[in-house]
Amino acid sequence: MTMSISHLSLFLVFFSLYTSLSQSSTSLYLSPALFFPNYQRMLQSFKIYTYTPPQPFSFTSPVESLFFTSLQNSHFITLNPEQAHLFFIPFPSDLSPRSLARVIRDLRTEFPYWNRTLGADHFYISCTGLGYESDRNLVELKKNSVQISCFPSPNGKFVPHKDITLPPLVPSTIHKSSNKRRPYKAFVKYDGVEELRSDLEVLIESQPSDEKTRSEFCLFDYAANISGIGEALSSGCVPLVITDRPIQDLPLMDVLRWQEIAVIVGSSDDGFKWVKRVLNGTCSRGDTCERMRRLGAGASQHLVWNETPEPYDAFHMVMYQLWLRRHTIRYARREWI
Repeated sequence: MTMSISHLSLFLVFFSLYTSLSQSSTSLYLSPALFFPNYQRMLQSFKIYTYTPPQPFSFTSPVESLFFTSLQNSHFITLNPEQAHLFFIPFPSDLSPRSLARVIRDLRTEFPYWNRTLGADHFYISCTGLGYESDRNLVELKKNSVQISCFPSPNGKFVPHKDITLPPLVPSTIHKSSNKRRPYKAFVKYDGVEELRSDLEVLIESQPSDEKTRSEFCLFDYAANISGIGEALSSGCVPLVITDRPIQDLPLMDVLRWQEIAVIVGSSDDGFKWVKRVLNGTCSRGDTCERMRRLGAGASQHLVWNETPEPYDAFHMVMYQLWLRRHTIRYARREWI
């Protein structure tokens, strides 16, 4: 498949972005020299075979539905399983463990593909995530297959070295990043932060608004809700995430250099005084804040979901992460012990 005009133009746009950003000491991408040629190879050759579910169903989450529809309508789908790099197992999120085990058992007995890798070249979507079960079929699905989760993923139900999260949906009415003056140090979108109400540099909103476009930082409590991180990046608001544990499920972690576009700190007994010191310290180092906003604006373009997928958007970036997982170990067939 040759590169279309739209893909070529988008490639030039993002390659120009990469060139300009790479001239600085940091880059938006973990491996910029590999990302763009690998992305083009993915477009040209990546193939996925989708198993037919026993019964028709629809996903309950909008982002799950959008990914599934985009995949089914894409050129990545093949009707010939012998051409496939990966195999997709569609099933509803509320399917019981017993029924899901039966689905995997049927794939094992009716097709030769699962047993070749014990499911390592298969993937599925589940925003609720899979627990740890004793059934052989569910053990292999959980341990070997790629899980595509919603972001943030349920605690304890995400395996960092193989699983992927879907970028959250960003409202279409969001204002893009601008270079206008930002009078507020931080934007906080939740109630109950009494210690901040007297701070004139902090804007507190309990409902969505456009004021984040006037703030340098957008604060998130990872334990509460971090799904607005893509919206913050699009607004030119540097995300500051407060968390007491490592974050291993950020969207596009195989591609983006998150430490250059977000600030992640642990909580402290000093409360927001500690956070305020971090904020002031971050912006005191030359053009750090401006660079982070510029890189964040570039990253936000990869987090956008479109009804009709476009090059380098969220759908294609999720596909790219699947593409990176297409190389699997071909386990020798063995008896289950």
